[in-house]
Amino acid sequence: MMFTFVMLGLLLCKELAGSSAVTTVFVQKGKNLHLDVNKPVVIPESDEFRWRVNDIYNVVRLPPDNKTKIVDPYKGRVEFSVQSHSLLLKNVQHSDSGDYTAVISGDKNQPLTEYKVIIQDPVSPVQLSVNSVSNSTESCNLTVTCSTEDSLINSTFRCDKQTCNQEGGEQSKNTISGSSLRVYLFNDFIICNHSNQVSWTRDMKEIRHLCTAGPQSISLCLVKTVVFSVGLIIMVSAVISVHLMERLKK
Repeated sequence: MMFTFVMLGLLLCKELAGSSAVTTVFVQKGKNLHLDVNKPVVIPESDEFRWRVNDIYNVVRLPPDNKTKIVDPYKGRVEFSVQSHSLLLKNVQHSDSGDYTAVISGDKNQPLTEYKVIIQDPVSPVQLSVNSVSNSTESCNLTVTCSTEDSLINSTFRCDKQTCNQEGGEQSKNTISGSSLRVYLFNDFIICNHSNQVSWTRDMKEIRHLCTAGPQSISLCLVKTVVFSVGLIIMVSAVISVHLMERLKK
């Protein structure tokens, strides 16, 4: 039993010693991807340096003659530094997502650095809409909707003369596309934020303006209603008066 535990321990140590940390990199579609080795590169005389993707395809090869060879699918899109062994891949697309490894290839492969590359689209625009505003002498209650093209959240806020608090509804959620949608307070603003690892966009509204605009908009609506009603009454009265005058003449 003791021998079994010792062997398992040795195998685990060997596995850990042979493994290297994988760095996750997010890149916006259409941008450039820059990858560094981040350690001294010593290439044996008969070996070559390579950047590989998904441990299947070569992107760049640096043979012992030190003449860079860029593989056909990447020609025109790749820049390689012989001095630092860094890789620059231009105008990345979703198909460029994958595991990129810097490796010294000879009798056996010696991985130097590994990256997990994820290509993302920029997030879509976001809109903050005010559903309702309820005012009193002591407080102002607001209900808002924070929305994108594929998702939305609703939140309620209560403000008194000194502070505002988010009281109900959703504060954040992940959208169908994997981005984050969030509505929150910052200083005197309600902010609707849409973001992922490579981009963000937001819409905001000033609380003071919303809380003071509520009663004004109601009053304006009331004034318009009254004016319309008075005008309608005058018009109907005029039609009736003309009709009565015509009947009297007859």
